[in-house]
Amino acid sequence: MEKCWQEKGNYHTCYSGAINTNRHKIKMEFSPIILSSLSLLSLLFAAIVVPLVISSQRLLIAISFSLTAVASLLAVAAGCWVVGSGLINKLILPLGLPNLPFHLRLDPLSGFFLTVIGLLGFFVSIYSIGYVKGFLGKRSVTPLVIFYSLFMASMFLVVLADDAFFFLISWEVMALASYFLVMFEDEKTENRRAAFLYLVVAHVGAIAILLSFGVMAGLATGFETFNGYTFDAMREAKFSSGWATVAFFLAFFGFAAKAGVVPLHVWLPEAHPVAPSNVSALMSGVMLKTAIYGIIRITFDLIHVFPWWWGAIVLFLGLISTVMGVLYALMQHDLKRLLAYHSVENIGIILIGIGLAMIFTSFNLPILAALALIAGLYHTLNHAMFKGLLFMGAGAVLHATKERNMEEMGGLIHKMPWTAALFLIGCISISALPPFNGFVSEWLTFQAFLLTPALPNALLNLLIPLGAALLALAAALAAACFVKAYGVTFLGHWRGHHNPPSAPPFMKGGKGGVEVDWFMRIGMILPAIACLGLGVFPTFFIQWMDIIPEQLLGSKIAASAGAFGWMWLTPVSHERASYSGFIVFLGILSVVAVVYLLLHTRRTAVRRAPIWDCGFGKLTNRMQYTATSFSMPIRRIFGFLFNIKEQVRITPPVPPFNKGGGGGLHYHLRVRDRFWNLFYQPVADASFWVSRQFGRLQQGRIHIYLVYSFITIIVLLVFLR
Repeated sequence: MEKCWQEKGNYHTCYSGAINTNRHKIKMEFSPIILSSLSLLSLLFAAIVVPLVISSQRLLIAISFSLTAVASLLAVAAGCWVVGSGLINKLILPLGLPNLPFHLRLDPLSGFFLTVIGLLGFFVSIYSIGYVKGFLGKRSVTPLVIFYSLFMASMFLVVLADDAFFFLISWEVMALASYFLVMFEDEKTENRRAAFLYLVVAHVGAIAILLSFGVMAGLATGFETFNGYTFDAMREAKFSSGWATVAFFLAFFGFAAKAGVVPLHVWLPEAHPVAPSNVSALMSGVMLKTAIYGIIRITFDLIHVFPWWWGAIVLFLGLISTVMGVLYALMQHDLKRLLAYHSVENIGIILIGIGLAMIFTSFNLPILAALALIAGLYHTLNHAMFKGLLFMGAGAVLHATKERNMEEMGGLIHKMPWTAALFLIGCISISALPPFNGFVSEWLTFQAFLLTPALPNALLNLLIPLGAALLALAAALAAACFVKAYGVTFLGHWRGHHNPPSAPPFMKGGKGGVEVDWFMRIGMILPAIACLGLGVFPTFFIQWMDIIPEQLLGSKIAASAGAFGWMWLTPVSHERASYSGFIVFLGILSVVAVVYLLLHTRRTAVRRAPIWDCGFGKLTNRMQYTATSFSMPIRRIFGFLFNIKEQVRITPPVPPFNKGGGGGLHYHLRVRDRFWNLFYQPVADASFWVSRQFGRLQQGRIHIYLVYSFITIIVLLVFLR
């Protein structure tokens, strides 16, 4: 049962369930929607306070990012409250256009995404207090501070918006704020190019979303009025199968462009690497999830009745994104670019869960649909934590070495032990290895795959197991990719052409060290703890978020998932599958403790000797195993998927310096995204050709322009008479 109250003509609060009148009044005064509003006001204040402290950039950093951290915590509290209680809060703001006020709604679905965005926003804001100091003395950080606050506020508003008008305004503010953040170091050509590409793709996607809302709003109340622009009107509408299909695929195209789904992903590996690393963590960790929110909201809440083949298409694109994302990541030498491509992979894994949930829903299998949706949502939360951690770790490495190329790194574990340890946790988590969180959500996804024989469709029963095999392949490749990323970056010896990094002024390190300060360390420690907690205690979080499939699908899995207590996760039934992250964690901890006691408590237990040099005797740091050689076997197998160009150039000796010796040998490898040449380059070429043709109209002669004006006047007189 849902009850609503109205106060002062513009405030609506709705609660699910039977609660006495006195408690109603108390909750109306302080409710989750009010708490989220305080969060938005804090972010607005963080932007307004900038002119007051702009003269002191160091103070500006401390105040602004402290305010965004507080705002993020308030959003987390509001989201956790509404998900845990199952409340539905609504708020109408008398803003916008006449008779088109802004509608806000905080329900368990939006509350979950509010929690995800706020949690990572809190971690990154703490990290930013230390990270942004690295720009002091080089450039003003004022634009970064302002657009960071607007970016956070717009993401909150996207998940709170309850009408098409307010949603699109919030969506555009989010796109523009992130555009200026990518452009922060605008003197670099790659930043300007990446920001422009991102803005183009974002607006193409926004147009598709606008058209989708237009179709649903028109069908909800007729095309004569604007009354159908609210999501409530769309929820009540009954769409025909044809128009529902049009609306869904327009929306899915628009959101897929923002999420980086293959083949709409080309902007993502360009924009994320060049943005400041704290912004990259937010863009990859949570901005992409706003698109996931949009897909779930429109599919399961607004349309809510659909055929199975919609889910099959979503599942197929999710699988393609998963495999292609990890393969492209394996080819990268740029550390941040590698992480960006892994966002494509993990968005694909989330779409796999959503696609399976859609298929199960269309065949009226609500429990299996709830399992698949929980798997997708849990991976949404997990990805935000470990990808935010990895981008923050990459930011620490970048500021220490001034390099993104892993081939120019090595041995950083000795100079950055905290960063190395925390980055390793992120690598284990994203590789879906127990006991960390990535394993749980991928394991739940596999459980959903294994239950597909219950589908009454022979074609799906034949093809979906192949999807499970592709997911297993992607998991193995992801582990290999992060063995490469961590090994080349942190292990071995320094292999760069320049000197090893030394501590810059903003970093506090030991003798010869370049370790980051405590703000950056805490910003990385907190998501690392979250990765462990989400992996060891999954039943608590599943019970908390189980209200979402219950409201959207009419079923939940908490009763079966936690049937044997918090220690055991049994998604559907314990006879079929069970997992205990806590026992796995204790087992791994015991093995590590025993090995440490046996080998490291006795000095003679470990014998150190010079590295085996194969009889060569003149090993140098440049002879270490490289990222290029590591990915070579994968490149040979899957090379047909890439545009690969290899060059070997021999430099002749220059006397008298190389007397009796040979010249230098230079190997150059270029791996390009084949989708760019297939889809985007032809469109770009056609656009330039059309522009050149129109450019011929601009002759630079005044009499030609007078002729244009005369012809225009004649045409207007003919058609307007």
